[in-house]
Amino acid sequence: MILQRASGAVRVDVGALNQRSYRIVRLKHVGRWIGALVVVAALALLVQAFAHGQIHWATVGEFLTAGVIVRGFGNTLLISFFAMIIGVSLGTLFAIMRLSANPVTRFVAWLYVWVFRGTPVMLQLLIWFNIALVFPRLVIPGLYEARMVDVVTPFVAALLGLGINEGAYMTEVVRGGISSVDHGQTEAAKTLGMSRFQTLRRIILPQAMRLIIPVMGNSAIGMLKFSSLAAAISMGEMLNAAQQIYFINGAVIELLFVCGIWYLAGTTVLSIVQYYIEQHFGRGVAGTPAKFSFRLPFRSNTPLSGGVEEFKA
Repeated sequence: MILQRASGAVRVDVGALNQRSYRIVRLKHVGRWIGALVVVAALALLVQAFAHGQIHWATVGEFLTAGVIVRGFGNTLLISFFAMIIGVSLGTLFAIMRLSANPVTRFVAWLYVWVFRGTPVMLQLLIWFNIALVFPRLVIPGLYEARMVDVVTPFVAALLGLGINEGAYMTEVVRGGISSVDHGQTEAAKTLGMSRFQTLRRIILPQAMRLIIPVMGNSAIGMLKFSSLAAAISMGEMLNAAQQIYFINGAVIELLFVCGIWYLAGTTVLSIVQYYIEQHFGRGVAGTPAKFSFRLPFRSNTPLSGGVEEFKA
């Protein structure tokens, strides 16, 4: 007998298997080929439509490296970078407050998440841009005083709107990552005499980063795209620069394709960076060997060690 089931396992007599000859029959996968042909045909039709549409591709190439577009993309990267710094900083701070034993700090953190995660980003941008209607002057007694309209420029309003909104989402991401770490490690750190801050910095956060980094990377890619909303408050980012150009020359679709190409380039670079950061923080998990490593020796005459192996059914 070749296979024998006993106590939930299947025993394989390797010697009996090696004495037989097997003919390998490849599956035809007809459905897979049909699906591939349908997808290729759809892509071909899509490419043909864009190639023969009313698009002046020479204009796309002309404005792809135009100075105003490149500077606008630089402003887009600048807004995205500093807004993510604000978001991650606020997210970490308010996540710690959400996990605090103090009910006041927990409530304040919950209120922050409830307000800024529950309202649209565009609305928050417009409110920050018009905040001078509520606070006409910014006064720091004895240090600084100025009109709010001079302080909250379109760039500052974009940073505040995007960064604070991102912080509300990052609060829940960081809180979930911290909560995923086993509580026993916190107790072990206390027995070693480590303070709460040392435990958080040396024990909790390094392990939580494995879960936080993928979401944070997606948020960074999303921030690069959400920065286009700053065009609504006249911030000189790439989409706003493209709008100013096509309002004059009428090349609407061409300028939008230029922006799309630059956005794709930026998100591609961020995706590559995210991949390597995830590999760094997930080394201990990604290197774990496969659970099911048994393979029947149909293509090899090398006998398995012991002559008889077991594998789970």
